[in-house]
Amino acid sequence: MGVDSQAMMVLKKQITQWVFVLLATAFSIISLFCLPSRTCSAAADSKPDESEKEISIVHLEPDSRGGKAYKLVYLVKVPLEVYWKFKTDFDNRFLVTNKYFREHHFISRSGNTVITENKYANAPDVFFRWRTTVFPEAYRLDFVLLNPEACEQKFHYGCIQLEAVNAGTRVIQTAYFDFRGVFLWAHNPFGGGMREFLEYTASWEQETVLQLKDRYAGEAGK
Repeated sequence: MGVDSQAMMVLKKQITQWVFVLLATAFSIISLFCLPSRTCSAAADSKPDESEKEISIVHLEPDSRGGKAYKLVYLVKVPLEVYWKFKTDFDNRFLVTNKYFREHHFISRSGNTVITENKYANAPDVFFRWRTTVFPEAYRLDFVLLNPEACEQKFHYGCIQLEAVNAGTRVIQTAYFDFRGVFLWAHNPFGGGMREFLEYTASWEQETVLQLKDRYAGEAGK
């Protein structure tokens, strides 16, 4: 191999390295402008105005093992008891009307522990098996992914806390997770990332619970 060829290979290698550096820098800069602060204090103050359909997403301090974490806060305009019935209807058919879901199956329930399985649009060949623990007195749901390795994740867990407000119910969801490419997914502002997924899912839920509120209003208080 001649000197010119060697020099060209070195140049190509340097250019490739610079491209990766520039891409990483670009994502970091974009995330500063397109996403809220990642501080926990900012997350604590992220409750939306009760009179609006605002959806708030902030980054939280991740799990000590790494990965990413978020806090999602949004308002649903139905009473707390109605929304609780909707949220704890694990054996349902409406979940697959969310464009990110391909399949949903209720597996079992033992006391306050529920097992479900979902297939998602971005991973249609694997079932994600979730364990959800229900705390009725606190209006809280804790969830954890039981088969992270099969789903190419290291871990995924979180909780959903409901609060009664004048305009309906405030939903506060936090999650901690890690998988290959998690940084790019969490900070991608162009579509197909975490923000788009969470905003769509919150909006879908706001609309879906309104369509089904009469069904669950009849069950509230039972």
